[in-house]
Amino acid sequence: MAWNYTTLTQAIKDYTENTETTFSNNIAVFIQQAEVTILRAVQLPVFRKNVTGTMTASNAYLSAPNDFLRPYSLAIINSSSHEYLINKDVNYIREVYPNPATTGVPKYYALFDDDTFIIGPTPGSNYTSELHYFYKPESITAASSGTSWLGTNAEDALLYGSLLQAYIFMKGEPDVVQSYAKQFETSVEALKMEGDGYDRTDAYRDGQLRIKVS
Repeated sequence: MAWNYTTLTQAIKDYTENTETTFSNNIAVFIQQAEVTILRAVQLPVFRKNVTGTMTASNAYLSAPNDFLRPYSLAIINSSSHEYLINKDVNYIREVYPNPATTGVPKYYALFDDDTFIIGPTPGSNYTSELHYFYKPESITAASSGTSWLGTNAEDALLYGSLLQAYIFMKGEPDVVQSYAKQFETSVEALKMEGDGYDRTDAYRDGQLRIKVS
């Protein structure tokens, strides 16, 4: 079944048979932890996004979007053409372009911190940038509709991930924790099959995905 925040919260209470105040006050945390774990494990195409921005002349840094998780590509639009930058690490850019005052057409980028990219060389003029990235969707706990893509399309993974976090919080019996961990793992693997398999293949070119039957 598809979950909204109310029904998922009630299910967690029902499964754990726990309505204690401190536990109930932390249910949103359990759900958010499950969401983050799922998003780190599976790169679903539905969570890809494109945004444009501006690289400013003489500024070696570019802010990442608030919902940014990890990049797929970063390009500048130069004379109406997309020129894709090569993803390197910060040390590489620092070594190749030790003087930030040295400017030119950007060739490389790196994630400087959680909120910022560093560009090399430092842009010599303003450029329109286009970032294609994996984003963090709004949590079901914060959505005004009380629903989310994970709650509607990955309901098993979201439920078992939340229950796993709940039982860890409760210091529950190891066999119960292990059981929910296994259920969560199985649900995430099914989601990976969809996100990394079905959604990234073309049956005409690649053939129908085949799974061995025992």
